[in-house]
Amino acid sequence: MKLHQLRYLAAVAQNGLNITAAAQKLHTSQPGVSKQIKLLEDELGFQIFVREGRNLTRITPAGQQVIERALKILQEAQSIRHLSTELRDEGKGSLSIGTTHTQARYVLPDVIREFRARYPQVHLNLHQGTSEQIAEMVASDRIDCAIATGSEALFSDLTLLPCYRWYRTVIVPRKHPLANGARLSFKALAAYPLITYTFSFTGPSSLHQAFARAALTPNIAITARDADVIQTYVRLGLGVGIVAHMAVDERDPDLIAVDASHLFAAHTTWIGFRRGTLLRKYMYEFAQLLAPHLERRLVERAHRATSAEEVAQLFADIALPQR
Repeated sequence: MKLHQLRYLAAVAQNGLNITAAAQKLHTSQPGVSKQIKLLEDELGFQIFVREGRNLTRITPAGQQVIERALKILQEAQSIRHLSTELRDEGKGSLSIGTTHTQARYVLPDVIREFRARYPQVHLNLHQGTSEQIAEMVASDRIDCAIATGSEALFSDLTLLPCYRWYRTVIVPRKHPLANGARLSFKALAAYPLITYTFSFTGPSSLHQAFARAALTPNIAITARDADVIQTYVRLGLGVGIVAHMAVDERDPDLIAVDASHLFAAHTTWIGFRRGTLLRKYMYEFAQLLAPHLERRLVERAHRATSAEEVAQLFADIALPQR
């Protein structure tokens, strides 16, 4: 079995089983494509395609499995070529990041601006989603690193490096009763409909747990992925917003932030890299721009760790900054 045979096979499958079109795409002859596919079938001992005369009419069930694996092999081969190019020039390459809307909107702009200034030839791909969606991106190898908060159980294949901590903040219109300067309580919050982030499908919500400890049930009116959306509905008077502190603009003319750090536990945002992968120089620098304490030697040690507990121990004496 040869790599070029898999390439011919993929081209035929991707061109509607038209061998002529596949040959043109590959800049080779039609008989050459047919011969290589037949040699591959002979080696495997079963047919990949059903034929009527010289025409291919459909893919056999076994052939479908072969094609799916061939496409993965070809993709990996292409990745190896890209890796070779990147390793020859540390200033070039690509970095695909999966993160939440809040991180992308309120935390990463300054980081990405500085990163682009240092590595103008590194192509950045920014993918946004919930923790579950980011985990799917990791599973399908669509991203090189993930940046998220919580949901660590979804990312067992990643080395998770803690970056900073943040607290929830309550936002209300400036003339709202909760904007009176009094110390906020769960009882006061429970009296209003709440607008907050979409809850994770994995495990209980920390917000619900916090209210439960106060023997109260929150009235969740609306959930959304994006803090900007939450703020829009708060402005409409549809409820009291609960968002990450870094999503609050202190100069907002319509809304006021009410401290809730004494009510809700801090959240830790992390950056995760797949275990066993080679981290490029610019990956280390991106992590350090996001969290200055993540200097290269520490990241390397964490990336070689064999368990989450070992990683946690490396950061046990480091005071994480707050946002």
